[in-house]
Amino acid sequence: MSVGEIAGLIAAIAAVVLVALTAVPLLKLGRVLEELRLTIRDVGHNSVPILQELKGTVSATNDEIAKLSVVTEDVAKVSSHATVVSENAAQLSTLFSATLGGPLVKTAAFTHGVRQAITGKRKAKR
Repeated sequence: MSVGEIAGLIAAIAAVVLVALTAVPLLKLGRVLEELRLTIRDVGHNSVPILQELKGTVSATNDEIAKLSVVTEDVAKVSSHATVVSENAAQLSTLFSATLGGPLVKTAAFTHGVRQAITGKRKAKR
């Protein structure tokens, strides 16, 4: 064997050792990638029911919000009607005091004076 052949043999053995040393990490990397593929597949399968349940929850929430909107509209109507009623009551009170209030007070004062006068005469006679 010549020196060139020995150098070639050493180079070939070094190449085989290098391939053997790099094969182990590559095999481990292949296993990691396979586990990653399985995990992604499981996430895909499990996320579909979760998303469907979320869709149902969002639909139910939207229905409740629509019902709440109807209730708030009804409250606004009742509030406006209550405002009208209170305004009408205030106007009626003002009308009553303007038309009947003065004469009614005068009549009450007159009857009180007459009662006092009658009571005073009875006490004076005794």
